Amino acid sequence: MPLDDGPLRWDGYGAARARATESTGERESVICGTATIGGTRTVVISFEFRYLGGSLGRHTGDRLEAAYTRARELRLPVVSLIATGGSRMQEGMLALTQLQRIAGQSTLNRAAGLPQLAVLRDPTTGGGWATLGAGADVVLALPGAQVGFAGSRVRPADADPSAYTAEGQLATGHIDAVVLPERLPGTLARWLRLLTTPDEEPAPVPAAQGAGDPPDSGWSAVQRTRSPERPRADAYLDTYFDWREDISGDRCGGVDDGMRCGFGHRAGRTVAYAAQCGTATRPAGFRTAARLVRLADRLGIPVLTLVDTPGAANDAAAERSGAGAAIADLFAAMAAARTPLTSLLIGEGGSGGALALAAPGRLWATPDSYFSVIAPELATAILKRPPSEVPHIADQLHLRPQDLMSLGLIRGIVPAN
Repeated sequence: MPLDDGPLRWDGYGAARARATESTGERESVICGTATIGGTRTVVISFEFRYLGGSLGRHTGDRLEAAYTRARELRLPVVSLIATGGSRMQEGMLALTQLQRIAGQSTLNRAAGLPQLAVLRDPTTGGGWATLGAGADVVLALPGAQVGFAGSRVRPADADPSAYTAEGQLATGHIDAVVLPERLPGTLARWLRLLTTPDEEPAPVPAAQGAGDPPDSGWSAVQRTRSPERPRADAYLDTYFDWREDISGDRCGGVDDGMRCGFGHRAGRTVAYAAQCGTATRPAGFRTAARLVRLADRLGIPVLTLVDTPGAANDAAAERSGAGAAIADLFAAMAAARTPLTSLLIGEGGSGGALALAAPGRLWATPDSYFSVIAPELATAILKRPPSEVPHIADQLHLRPQDLMSLGLIRGIVPAN
């Protein structure tokens, strides 16, 4: 029996679907089912691009809704392997409104604490990118994939083509990683293992890796903390975890290489982490950390934060990027988290830019660290004192680890192994 021309009676639509079925063996542009990836059972949504460009129509929406519903029934994560040109124009607005159905189903799974992962294939454009793709918790992409809301035939003629690639989306903070095809199965397996291992116990506090004795003065604490030989976040993360996977970007157009965020495997447990790397934290870094904390909280995964920054970036670009709003959002995410938070001050604790990443009431410090309301040099300038007064001001600020301990601001000074 020939297929009809659909709800709009689009001339030739039925014939086009018949040809697509003949060439692909499928009756719609998505195939949904359950699979085991690296030992983790999951619901898989896979697009067949050869079926009308992987476009989204009414029956595509039916299948996607059924897949999300099945995931909730079985308490499974969802992995979407996306290749689509967008909504199916032969079904008009009835096709476009499927995006609302997808968003609604995704929201229900998010509320149920079920992770969603997306793999962006070539191409991933239009509504498929703006729902299943960009709306996932972790977004991976294949190298060279075309990724963007605008497809190649509808974007401005003078548009920079690199903005519509997986690599371009990674550089601007919209996806987490570009993964080679041969590494994709292993990467998905690791991510699924990490995101499906909730834990109610707090993350253990890492051991100190630098100096073992607390400093004898405030200024010596500052100088020692600023030493280029002092261990930074990567040294702590590499020692703490058996293996880990990073997330990247703030989903608002920014990436801060000075903020390391992700999920790691440690002795059979998953721990989420957000770690400052010793540089001034930019708005994108605060927003990425807030994204990490909220995702871990929703999935019931404990969070470890490593505090190490001279402070929030305060240049004009940072202000234009919303430094204040980004810091406020991280404070809010930390305050609202129900999952246990553990924080370790491993270096500089520069004012509010550092405090935003510190767990309220659950902060420890290493011997080679300090925390201060303001840098001693800046305090000296504000007080209109000569530079020779900086060491004295550092002492007055009571910024050493043992000072923080006596003030009740930290739970303890962690020893080295």
